Amino acid sequence: MSVLERVQDDVKNALKGGDRERVHALRMIVNELQKAEKEGGSDDVSVLQRERKRRLEAAEAYRDGGSHDRAEVEEREAEIIESYMPEQMPDEELRAVVGDAVAESGASSAREMGKVMSVVMPKVKGRAEGKRVSELVREALGS
Repeated sequence: MSVLERVQDDVKNALKGGDRERVHALRMIVNELQKAEKEGGSDDVSVLQRERKRRLEAAEAYRDGGSHDRAEVEEREAEIIESYMPEQMPDEELRAVVGDAVAESGASSAREMGKVMSVVMPKVKGRAEGKRVSELVREALGS
């Protein structure tokens, strides 16, 4: 069963349960997944990552603006989206992938971070956020 089909089933269940907030979040996910499918563009995980990131950024903006209730709604939507994403890679495993990528790319300084990132990201796609990866790459390159 595809992610889209799972989300569509969950919309039906949320409707039956009367969970309006969840229905809203799930319909947004369905809409974005269908749009990506029509455009033939990004895969499901990329769509989910993008939408989760948007919610977290919106939550931060609301919180900075003093609208804590709205921020909490955005954070709950991000959690719902996250529940459809692959499980995140443990730090030890990610460090090993980063270490291998540093060796493979021959990078030795922070200036070569892009080389390492281009090796790591395809290997961890959907299982580690770019921000987390870049922190570990910086650490591995000693900067």
